[in-house]
Amino acid sequence: MTIRDDIRSVFESVRTHDPDRYLSALMAPRRVRGALMALYAFNAELARIPTLVSESALGEIRLQWWRDAVDQMGSPSPNGAPIAVALDLAITAYDLPRPLLIGMIDARSADLDGGGFPDLQALKAYLYKSEGTLFALGAQIMGVSDAKTSRAANAAGLAIGLTNLLRMLARDVAAGKVMLPLSILDAHDIRLERLLAGKSADELRPVLAELAVEVRAARDTALQQITGLDRVARPAFALLALVEPYLKTLERSDHTP
Repeated sequence: MTIRDDIRSVFESVRTHDPDRYLSALMAPRRVRGALMALYAFNAELARIPTLVSESALGEIRLQWWRDAVDQMGSPSPNGAPIAVALDLAITAYDLPRPLLIGMIDARSADLDGGGFPDLQALKAYLYKSEGTLFALGAQIMGVSDAKTSRAANAAGLAIGLTNLLRMLARDVAAGKVMLPLSILDAHDIRLERLLAGKSADELRPVLAELAVEVRAARDTALQQITGLDRVARPAFALLALVEPYLKTLERSDHTP
């Protein structure tokens, strides 16, 4: 592969596996798009691991491959896979903290288990570590990295992460996974066996409504905090514009959870 082919394959990976972030990256200045695409392609690779393996142990092997790849970045002989090479360049150019990238990898173990989260706080911790970190690193590529940005990134990660969990609920249940807080399911007397059998569609509506309140609160918090950030960081948060349209679709009376 030529360097141009490598770059094209990274962009194409994001466009295929995370089209929303692909479009949001195109709203950023041209000078940072390559680094953003590398970061988003890395995240997309982590997110789709559960769809590529037949058992969690095989997924853990793929996660470990990424841990090793990130550990090698910056060395004279880094991993030669196009996305790993692109991420290596982004880490070097923008001083992205490798511990945060490793944390994103570690968080994805929960995707492989697919047994839900004990409560909403546990789900939030997962989303802060995965989606929140992704927003924070995107803002760092844009040129802003401080405590205010981290708080905005966590709120944005919670809003987008919860929205995507609700959007992907049918797909996850069909794959035998439940990525929702078990305490909320218990509070609404929803049994996992019925949910996994596809017999809890109407029972899920109050759960979705409760989580939609959390989504909007996180979105509003993120937007409020973003107004206090340096303007150059704002394109990193463009994805928040999709929260309300997605929620409105999920809340339609003819939508079946």
